[in-house]
Amino acid sequence: MPRFSTLTDWLAWQETLHPRKIDLGLERVARVAGRMQLLTPAHGVISVAGTNGKGSSVAMLESILSSAGYRVACYTSPHLLHYNERIRIAGKTVDDAALCAAFESVDQARGDTSLSYFEFGTLAAFSLFSQAHLDIAILEVGMGGRLDAVNILDADAALVTSIDIDHSAWLGKDREAIGREKAGIFRAGRPAVCSDPEPPASLHRQAQAVSARWYAPGCGFDWTTAEPGWNWQSPGKVYRDLPLPALPGKHQLQNAAGVLMVLEVLATRFPLPRPAIERGLLTVTLAGRCQLIPGAVETLLDVAHNPGSAEKLVQLLRQRDVRGRTRMVLGMLADKDVAAFTAILHPEVDDWYLATLPGDRGLTAEQLQQFISGEVSRAPVRRFQDVATACTRAHADAKDGDRVVVCGSFVTVAEALVWCNG
Repeated sequence: MPRFSTLTDWLAWQETLHPRKIDLGLERVARVAGRMQLLTPAHGVISVAGTNGKGSSVAMLESILSSAGYRVACYTSPHLLHYNERIRIAGKTVDDAALCAAFESVDQARGDTSLSYFEFGTLAAFSLFSQAHLDIAILEVGMGGRLDAVNILDADAALVTSIDIDHSAWLGKDREAIGREKAGIFRAGRPAVCSDPEPPASLHRQAQAVSARWYAPGCGFDWTTAEPGWNWQSPGKVYRDLPLPALPGKHQLQNAAGVLMVLEVLATRFPLPRPAIERGLLTVTLAGRCQLIPGAVETLLDVAHNPGSAEKLVQLLRQRDVRGRTRMVLGMLADKDVAAFTAILHPEVDDWYLATLPGDRGLTAEQLQQFISGEVSRAPVRRFQDVATACTRAHADAKDGDRVVVCGSFVTVAEALVWCNG
């Protein structure tokens, strides 16, 4: 008999199975993967690490490859509304029954090996992928790279997106240390692509150390804007007048450039006609990343939660200047650099709506307000018991031509999406 019959019960149990919620290391998860014969998949594998831009890059890779007719699967984290969002096969999220069956397979194979919540889910995803007759799987690294559970697979190509300071307690306190951890997904003789225009030197050094094939902006590929589109080039390929990605923000060109380099180094195995690239860029979607909800009062949802992503959000807000006020609904977790994050945002904010987030890591609105001080405090600050109440008040206060921006955490955006869907 299966241990549980519902997805809710499986997930609640997984939260309690391992003594530490985050336990970086590959030994336990690789041992169970070996028992399940998951370590040498028949399909192609792209691994994507980085601080910001991972989700967007995965979405573009999936959209372009699917547009070319390939059978594609994605593993991403965290989810916004439903756990099932983490695993997509051929464009569809897996259902509860498939997930429960995969969890049972992992449970049977692990024996007395303890697995973290993330490790359990990663093995379940790989098990589902092994049965799905895929052409290629795109795997988003959860944290870091070197010791992340996703890294038990040897990727055919590795992509590292922009590097910023985040998860410092586990990854290090500067970009060089964090870059070194992210570079752990590189493999000997295989492509190592970085889309950060100023990558930490540690990334390139690690690529050299493992004899990976290094590609970065200005070193193997480059891109330029060319209104109304953009151009991309490498020594072996030139694309002119490409359409802009459907994901908002000029920073998405940086992500798209790295994506095209990954696809170029895999072109022998996965050839792509230009129309598929164009369709993929034009149709890509990703909930919660600079997600615009139009209206007399525009709503923008973004999971930005560190200084680097705050800078990208500011760029987008300036691109989409509004005649009215910008009302910022903010909820954040305690392990984030709230002071730096809010300092970057404050020039664009006319009113702050601070929301308490649930759970042990969630900051209260009162704690958040302690960071909205000094220069930042020029804008009115209001405190609310949750994100939904903050969103309700922000929209009630807003007039035509204003906008409401919701950011600070996946948790914040998830609660706002529930509120928006009413």
